[in-house]
Amino acid sequence: MSAGPDLPPLREVITRHGLFASKALGQNFLFDEQLLDRIAAIPGRLAGQQVLEIGPGPGGLTRALLRAGAIVTAIEMDRRCLPALAELAEAFPGQLRVIEGDARKVDPGIEGPFHICANLPYNVGTALFTNWLSGQEWPPQWASLTLMFQQEVAQRIVAAPDSSAYGRLAVLAQWRSAARIAMKVHRSAFTPPPKVMSAIIHVVPADMPAGVSARTLERLTEAAFGQRRKMLRQSLKGLPGALPALERLGIESQRRAETLSVEEFVAIAREM
Repeated sequence: MSAGPDLPPLREVITRHGLFASKALGQNFLFDEQLLDRIAAIPGRLAGQQVLEIGPGPGGLTRALLRAGAIVTAIEMDRRCLPALAELAEAFPGQLRVIEGDARKVDPGIEGPFHICANLPYNVGTALFTNWLSGQEWPPQWASLTLMFQQEVAQRIVAAPDSSAYGRLAVLAQWRSAARIAMKVHRSAFTPPPKVMSAIIHVVPADMPAGVSARTLERLTEAAFGQRRKMLRQSLKGLPGALPALERLGIESQRRAETLSVEEFVAIAREM
């Protein structure tokens, strides 16, 4: 990893620009540059690689990605942070492009493959994540996702069947990709400290099972886990083709959604 230009401490940058963390935007800043370098190393070698960063804030993780040699496109909706990010763009010529806007609505204009790395704002993280996992086109344009979530959400993403954390998020994350918790981050590492612990999720695309509609699987898991305490014969009765698919596959309709494996959900979606 290149040491990069000599930069002022993050705390100094935040103080100089008056960048207090916004609760409304779900902001919690990381100042530990060694920790940020470790996060930036999770996707593997980034020198010359395209990286999309969501919600860079004052640019802590951005610095680490740039030091690793990445070509970063950062989407930031808090215009207070733009001057600090502009300073980073000057310090790393040609490596950083900043787009002001809402990541849920902005097209970053990057040709794949690219890595997505983000300390996601807690209030939009799950919505962005499920969007990146959705759609019939596979493999996706992204080569990997390295994302910070509340630890509880991270555990839901990697959960196994028959566990309290297992649900729709686990099925969507695991049916055609491999997800793991790469690192846990203590709440004390942030300013201000959030009320919960955090964890870094790393996801890479895997082979997509043949003969399965992504939209059908999304509708199936939405119905099944939308009423997770109910038996499948109740939760799926409003979804055309679902109950006959269970019968043809020999899956008992009195089971509950959390007892079905990812492979069983895929089989049902294929049968539908």
